[in-house]
Amino acid sequence: MKPTVYLETTIVSYLVAAPTRDIIQSAHQQATREWWTRRDRFDLYVSGPVLAEARRGDAIAAARRLDALAGLPILSVDRGARTLANTLLRVGALPTKARLDAVHVAIAAVNGMDYLLTWNLRHLANAAIRGKIEEACRRAGIQPPNICTPEELMEV
Repeated sequence: MKPTVYLETTIVSYLVAAPTRDIIQSAHQQATREWWTRRDRFDLYVSGPVLAEARRGDAIAAARRLDALAGLPILSVDRGARTLANTLLRVGALPTKARLDAVHVAIAAVNGMDYLLTWNLRHLANAAIRGKIEEACRRAGIQPPNICTPEELMEV
């Protein structure tokens, strides 16, 4: 059985984005594209909120994002995910302005994903916050996903 990966929207955004001169964003794009070529080592999943975010913005870019995600299984936002997302916000694991990030974590956790792959370094792949998220999930009786970037999930 392959490890399971929930793809948060920033992954597909970096995957299909036009090249940039910003050195950090360029590095993220390159790491994402490299990881994507090896994605067959994992079972990938998305959710309705990921697809909704992917549809936003420039129509051509949105079409590229949706094409990249086409055919991936879609995890639902059920009652358990909504409850866990609210818990993550209520206990301060994530700030209230990060409601959608809490939803992504909750969907991944409730569905037993091994990894939540993201470039959201502010609220998700952040050492200061990750521990709070993990603790809140465990206190709710749910195993948290390993929140990481493509660079962290790269195998040699």
